[in-house]
Amino acid sequence: MVNITHKTTTLRQAIALATVKVSNAETIRAVQERSVPKGDVLEFSRAAGLLAIKKTSDVVPDCHPLPIEYAAITYRMEDQLIEIRVEVHTIYKTGVEVEAMHGAMITALTLYDMLKPIDKELEIKSVRLESKRGGKSDHKVAVLPGFKCAVVICSDRISAGLETDVSGKVLVDMLQQWEIAPSEFTVVPDEVSQIQETAMRLHAQGYDLVLFSGGTGLSVRDVTPEAIKPLLDQEIPGVMEAARRYGQERTALAMLSRGIAGFMGDTLIITLPGSPKGVRETMDAIFPAILHVFKIRKGGGH
Repeated sequence: MVNITHKTTTLRQAIALATVKVSNAETIRAVQERSVPKGDVLEFSRAAGLLAIKKTSDVVPDCHPLPIEYAAITYRMEDQLIEIRVEVHTIYKTGVEVEAMHGAMITALTLYDMLKPIDKELEIKSVRLESKRGGKSDHKVAVLPGFKCAVVICSDRISAGLETDVSGKVLVDMLQQWEIAPSEFTVVPDEVSQIQETAMRLHAQGYDLVLFSGGTGLSVRDVTPEAIKPLLDQEIPGVMEAARRYGQERTALAMLSRGIAGFMGDTLIITLPGSPKGVRETMDAIFPAILHVFKIRKGGGH
């Protein structure tokens, strides 16, 4: 099965449609009047579809078991067609489109099975996904032309050449998936004055996004939050709350991170942990949704 441990839990929704074609109006009438010999076709098929939704991971090997928070199966009959609409919701790390389609398929197959004694020319015409929502794809925000991003590593040892940077490379690689290429990559020691000077310089140069990695822990040399906080005109507490919550689902030590985020003028500054794992988890937690702030900032939405 695909690894989804890095994904965030969000509301996921999917709607699938299936269509069964009957050969005559008498079949439709029998369905509507509940006079099919095998029983109430619509209710039996609905029950079968609901069971199929819940059992999807039992029959589709690569599907993850997930909680079904809501499922509804409705019908629409027109001419010689019975359209089945299946809607499924969950709050989880992965989507429910396969569950919705499985429910639609089994509902259609149950209709077929119950109607075949009275109609020998039945046909399951189609099963398709109509829509899906939830997950990171809903938050894709294309950065505007000229968008400027900088990555700053805060570390005494790396700046002195005693260690090789790893976290910065992780940051650059992860930014690329959102089509962001940092225009500047720099390393500074854990000194309040140098961190502040770097932030002010990048702000003056018109950078939209500046990511600081390192110095957010509890060591006496971890001073990045103290350096950045006085420079912020508008703090965004929810950004780091989301990152810490995400991290704490993976390690209890995430609660010790003191990262902050906010705007310095029109420059968004985010402080991330110094470890590659901490950087990766923070980026997974807040991207790409964080890019929506630039649209809001320019009056383009809420």
